[in-house]
Amino acid sequence: MEPIWKTLYDSAKAVLNPRKVSEMIESGGVAAAIESASGKIYVGVCVDAACTLGICAERNAIFNMITHGESAIRRVIAINWEGKAIPPCGACRELMAQLMPAGYKRVEVMLDYDQGKVMTLGQLTPEWWI
Repeated sequence: MEPIWKTLYDSAKAVLNPRKVSEMIESGGVAAAIESASGKIYVGVCVDAACTLGICAERNAIFNMITHGESAIRRVIAINWEGKAIPPCGACRELMAQLMPAGYKRVEVMLDYDQGKVMTLGQLTPEWWI
């Protein structure tokens, strides 16, 4: 496994902090780290709201990256509250595909950190609509 994955894992783990924000909002049960094409790392956590207007950790990290002026992803990892890598949901895959229609298939996604199992978004999502 490439050393960058440990950096990404540690970055996600650093913001993993399951907590109740209010009576209707919980956050931090899933954390994500994105390596942009420039090599910078952006993080985000999930925000779950009773009104269903929450956000996944991966999309939060992607929006953090976009906020900082970047728009291309190289690698992504999301971890659950136990620290286990989990694959991005369909909405997160959709956002990555729309963000990088010509290059999303090359985005590397960590599926199992303990085993070092990495797949590309193209392997996970081979027949996208775009």
